[in-house]
Amino acid sequence: MAQKYYAVRKGRQPGIYRTWPETQKQVSGYPQAQYKSFTSEKDAQDFMAGKASPTRPAHSKSISNQTPVNAAITVYTDGGSRNTGNVAGQHVHQDDKAAWAYRIEMPDQLVTDSAGEWGATNNRMEIMAFLRALEQLQQLGQTKTGILFVLDSQYVLNAVTKGWLAGWKRRGWKRSNGPLVNAELWREVDRLLPAFTALNYRWTKGHATNQGNVFVDHLLNQTMDQMHAGQPAQASTGAKISPQPAKTSVPQPTMSNPTPTKSNQSATVRSTPAEKKPVDPEQVARSVAAIKKMLRDN
Repeated sequence: MAQKYYAVRKGRQPGIYRTWPETQKQVSGYPQAQYKSFTSEKDAQDFMAGKASPTRPAHSKSISNQTPVNAAITVYTDGGSRNTGNVAGQHVHQDDKAAWAYRIEMPDQLVTDSAGEWGATNNRMEIMAFLRALEQLQQLGQTKTGILFVLDSQYVLNAVTKGWLAGWKRRGWKRSNGPLVNAELWREVDRLLPAFTALNYRWTKGHATNQGNVFVDHLLNQTMDQMHAGQPAQASTGAKISPQPAKTSVPQPTMSNPTPTKSNQSATVRSTPAEKKPVDPEQVARSVAAIKKMLRDN
């Protein structure tokens, strides 16, 4: 295996490192870190001198579970495969169920989608979920918005944030040691990513306590549950868009509000039923007599 040189142009301690663990300490959690791996020290030095592009495009940022991210949109993606009965290490069977799902949380709406395939690997479904979410965000016109992707797939995250994608592209969509599986999907991902200017990424433990991740896991399993042997895979029926529930309760207007809402106005009407009571003739006569007496006395 060729020796690698990891050049950290922007990180905790910029410099050239010989191992990934050393490099990771300098860039993990560091905002907008710039780093790249090379097979020659000269290329690494050129990168440090600003003669090469960073391993990650400007639209991507570091992966961190602690660093706050200012993102208006949060996206959860997940993929899975049911290769029950397969021997460990073997390919999935053609009749194994697989599916992907995504959840896009926007300030005013929620967008979800899922679909299935027969005989697809878990990695393929993870890429599909990420790719379909990118396509949907583009259709929604959200390429310039701050977006946080939350994934449980280290494979997809590493491909996008560690320069794997750029390396596969330079080699003609091949890995350094052989063919690249799902190359056609990675080409589509590479085509879409440059359109986004503020993508952030975060890893989460799968099927644990992250409710967004749990949601997409349940959604893709629901898709696989609806797949039946001998029938076409469960296709997507199109992204489902629904109003996003408010995260905080809306304060109710008070009676002192100078511009009452409709609910306020209706409450006021209901609180004055006395205006509709019939007039008492005897009470009116007594009032008139009292007024006349006051006039005579004066």
